[in-house]
Amino acid sequence: QVQLVESGGGLVPSGGSLGLSCEASGEYRNLQQMYWYRQSPGNQRELIASLTLSHVMDYAPSVKGRFTIASDFDKTVYLQMDKLRPDDTALYYCRVMIIEHEGYANNYWGQGIQVTVSS
Repeated sequence: QVQLVESGGGLVPSGGSLGLSCEASGEYRNLQQMYWYRQSPGNQRELIASLTLSHVMDYAPSVKGRFTIASDFDKTVYLQMDKLRPDDTALYYCRVMIIEHEGYANNYWGQGIQVTVSS
């Protein structure tokens, strides 16, 4: 059974930086496509960054130029967050499309990790 575990969240002052990691464990072949989402109270979950196996990256306008998604395509997905603002405060989730050991693709979600930016 594949599991995703996120780490790196916490409290940071406005203008600061924080790095999130999402590590996969279990039996699988490789990571195929990677996504970071966030959800703040009263709002829907928002897709903020994506990365494909062909290294194509895409970002929501709200984070473009400040956040960077990266991966080793083997075990870990990263989200580097710079120039953080109070409205970046949210629960952050990773989602990864993984190629299973048997060859088919499956989507997995991390448990969510809190990022709080103080003003």
